[in-house]
Amino acid sequence: MKSDSKDSSLNRRSFLGAAGATLATLGANALGVDRDWTGKVPTRYPDPDIISLDRRFDKYKLGNTPIRRLHTGTLWAEGPAWNGVGRYLLWSDIPNNVQLRLTHENGNVSVFRNPSGNSNGNTFDFRGRQISCQHGTRKVVRFEYAGTETVLAESYNGKPFNAPNDVIVHPDGGIWFTDPGYGSMMNYEGNKGPLHLKEAVYRIDPDSGKIAKVTDDINKPNGLCFSPDYKKLYVSDTGGEHPKGIKVWDIVNGTKLGKGKLFCSMAMGEWMGGADGIRADVDGNIWASAGWVGDGYDGVHVFDPKEGERIGQIRLPEICSNVCFGGTKRNILFMTASQSLYAVYVETQGAHLT
Repeated sequence: MKSDSKDSSLNRRSFLGAAGATLATLGANALGVDRDWTGKVPTRYPDPDIISLDRRFDKYKLGNTPIRRLHTGTLWAEGPAWNGVGRYLLWSDIPNNVQLRLTHENGNVSVFRNPSGNSNGNTFDFRGRQISCQHGTRKVVRFEYAGTETVLAESYNGKPFNAPNDVIVHPDGGIWFTDPGYGSMMNYEGNKGPLHLKEAVYRIDPDSGKIAKVTDDINKPNGLCFSPDYKKLYVSDTGGEHPKGIKVWDIVNGTKLGKGKLFCSMAMGEWMGGADGIRADVDGNIWASAGWVGDGYDGVHVFDPKEGERIGQIRLPEICSNVCFGGTKRNILFMTASQSLYAVYVETQGAHLT
């Protein structure tokens, strides 16, 4: 019976993978729609680029909402974070060394921070202070109310970090971040230099400020997020051989990790792309930015929390680098994608602050 159950599970995964590859082709191009991302020519509802690969995704789709391009002109957009008090979205343009801000009331986009230290990932802590991963300085920093900058992490065991990438906060005040080193592998996104440490995930203790390595059992730890109850940690792996995937660990006593395992593969049929930034919704589904394949794959892929099965997809015309939930009801999915910022309303909410 166990063997049959395993075979059934594998067959289901294979079927979903094949179905996903087929259904993904039924987007705007397959339907003969020449999509206008300026918004002057409206998209016919339901938006053909919001795709259910499984019935479990149907309840998260809205039939009368479009994917919108809110801004374009960046070189590599990253690190979206929603500020609930200021009602604005913050994100990074790494090569241009700036952070941008979209205000909720009028949709205006302005430069928020220049220079930004070639910042990548951003978030806000439970006191509303901004935290950023800076490629250019190899640091994790926090911006205080007075406008000063506090360095939270710059070295481990006497060696500088490679280039902190993405960051999240825990209700206990702990700050978790990844350090794959991409910002030090080229001058385009930081300052080219050697990687002194094994790529890893770290935690900053809120009381002592001490930095602990929670795992280096991963090739290139990139985007990360907690489960809604903060009992699991998900991290996307953008290194190693294909297929890329997302790993998951049980969190022990709020500060350490148990043994990790593969949560999902980013392979979709014959397409071998990867995930970057990831976020959880209130039901535990994982919304993963996806790219490096092309039309039919690039955008956002949504995975069921129980089996790690791909249940939905949001197609974008660019590689998607990162995502976050925002808006006054946390029901807008913001997507940084190469040269642009996109958004779509969904019938769920982000599990966490940003």
